[in-house]
Amino acid sequence: MKTVVVGPGAVGCLFASFFASAGEDVWLLDKSPDRARQIAEKGVHVEGIGGQRDIPVNATADTAEIGKVDLVLICVKAFDTHAAAESVKPILNNETVVMTLQNGYGNVERISEAVGEKHALGGTTAQGATLLGVGHIRHAGNGETTIGEINGSMTDRLKNLRTLFEKCGIATKLTDNLDGLIWSKLVINVGINALTAIARLRNGKLVEYEGTRDVLRDAVEEAVAVASKDGVKLLFDDPVGKVEDVCRATAANVASMFQDVLRKKSTEVDFINGAVVRRAEELGMSVPVNLTLTRLVKTIQESYSDQVDNI
Repeated sequence: MKTVVVGPGAVGCLFASFFASAGEDVWLLDKSPDRARQIAEKGVHVEGIGGQRDIPVNATADTAEIGKVDLVLICVKAFDTHAAAESVKPILNNETVVMTLQNGYGNVERISEAVGEKHALGGTTAQGATLLGVGHIRHAGNGETTIGEINGSMTDRLKNLRTLFEKCGIATKLTDNLDGLIWSKLVINVGINALTAIARLRNGKLVEYEGTRDVLRDAVEEAVAVASKDGVKLLFDDPVGKVEDVCRATAANVASMFQDVLRKKSTEVDFINGAVVRRAEELGMSVPVNLTLTRLVKTIQESYSDQVDNI
């Protein structure tokens, strides 16, 4: 199966390395020709779980070099989802699957708008990775990947993709509750990402301080209330406990939004806490904690040039 991974960030490079190591025909598609050239020349360097290794990976910024593909994995930031899906149109055939493995809410919908619903699949991954440089990642933790059809059906293509992923060493489950899957991942990110970026704490520290622990709980409970009113069934019965467990299990992790703030880059807060705020407004609900977290992170990213680093 010919695969293209869109976006050479931490997760994109990690999945491309999994596929390449298994002997699969895989390409990394980048919007930057220079960065793509560097990865094509040097491959992907992975450290962490499994030790250090260099894995040759095809990489390009030109879809004409790739040709038609069977699978597209969208691994860009949520604010780039629509553009990424548009960029792969020239390499799609009638049966190509375009799958999201991203954080945030609404990615499946944006992919469907760009390429058509019949091509779109949703998914989440608990694989932990940190981008250390161009084509250089740290694989920090193994976690399950879960994928599903928009309509909840258990199709042959879904089962075939699970077989492919597991051949590449990616533990994979199927779900008939894609909305519940995406909202469950969203609830976890709502409790962790923005709070780490604001407090500048690793995941595990959030549950060690009373203030951050209380804000985490309030943000999660608001998101759960919105999901419930929206008719979504989450994948766990104790959402606050689940998010606290994730904090402890990933104690040393620097969350992706915290990484963005440290690097003075745009964050995905509009598609995480901000997504809860927008859906709450549509449902006539109030979510003041998520609104405040969204406003604070947006202020941080809009004021990078004015921030005081030392006195």
